Amino acid sequence: MKMLRVPLLMIGLLLCSQGFAATAQQTRMTTCNADATAKALKGDERKAFMSSCLKADSSTPQQRMKTCNATATTQALKGDARKAFMSECLKKK
Repeated sequence: MKMLRVPLLMIGLLLCSQGFAATAQQTRMTTCNADATAKALKGDERKAFMSSCLKADSSTPQQRMKTCNATATTQALKGDARKAFMSECLKKK
């Protein structure tokens, strides 16, 4: 009985840790939401913007730049920290 506790505990920790990692969709949602707020969109305009933003292909360089820039702004990064973040973010696919 005691031998089962450790493996069960490890499995539980593994499952919980996966729940805390932000998925690509969650990151895109945060970015699109920040963009909509920055543009002061409300009502149907906001819904339309969010829909098109969430459907956008994030693999294009322009979309990647927009996403990275919005994330850096949301994190309030400035100077060298922002440059380093943008460099790493733009390298990811």
